[in-house]
Amino acid sequence: MAIGDFGRVLTAMVTPFNPDSSVNYTQAKKLARYLVENGSDGLVVSGTTGESPTLTKDEKIELFKAVVEEVGGKAAVIAGTGSYDTTGSIALTKEAEKVGCDGVMLVAPYYNKPSQEGLYRHFRTLAESTSLPIILYNIPGRTGINVLPATVLRLAEDVPNIVAIKEAAGSIDQVSELRRILPEDFVIYSGDDSMTLPMLALGCQGIISVAAHVAGKKIQEMIDAFTSGNTTLAANLHKELYPLFKGLFITSNPVPVKAALILKGLAVGGVRLPLVEATTNEIESVKIVMKNLELL
Repeated sequence: MAIGDFGRVLTAMVTPFNPDSSVNYTQAKKLARYLVENGSDGLVVSGTTGESPTLTKDEKIELFKAVVEEVGGKAAVIAGTGSYDTTGSIALTKEAEKVGCDGVMLVAPYYNKPSQEGLYRHFRTLAESTSLPIILYNIPGRTGINVLPATVLRLAEDVPNIVAIKEAAGSIDQVSELRRILPEDFVIYSGDDSMTLPMLALGCQGIISVAAHVAGKKIQEMIDAFTSGNTTLAANLHKELYPLFKGLFITSNPVPVKAALILKGLAVGGVRLPLVEATTNEIESVKIVMKNLELL
């Protein structure tokens, strides 16, 4: 297995909370085990879906520990350690390495909007602080900055442990350029569930998924069908799952997926301010989609 190959379906895991909004580490372990038993090759802990901006450094470290204790050795555990602060990201990355995470995911710095040169130096400095393999995370809709293919290529060529990217710019043109210019062994994951199949067709690896919380096995089936050459089945599964892919984003992630997990009887709790729980109408919309897919 290549150093950046953490599997085909990685779930961007939600962070379970208690009623008082403290982190429920016991439930985090249960959820991690559930996800690995239901289609996830690996887990991304404390990413966007894990509400990382509202977690403290200590909470993140304890969350990394809990998930590694529960599923380490059974599935890849990737720590979300990136932020807008290079020095702070280095410190958290070192902690993730200490507790036994298999890799880290580094989101593009948000809010401060660095230049492409600033992005290059930020990611390179972080990578040189650790021996762990690194997944870059490009999501301009949240960060306000697009990590351009030329910058990704520089990093891939210059920094040995930058081995993959979660690409969520929403542009097939950008994905095409990334796959065209990057080394063949540099892994590209879709960052949007609905883009997984088109990105597979371009030679990408798989998905860092939100929908895999509730449909991991179906997503694995879709990828299996595509890689085995049954593109008709893959397309049919994509179309079947498409309402779920879109329905889990009817409001800010992870609000709908937490509602979906609660509908399935998984006690993940609510969300932290400034996010608020799903409305009655939003919950009903998610419920209808899940019932139609026989996920309830």
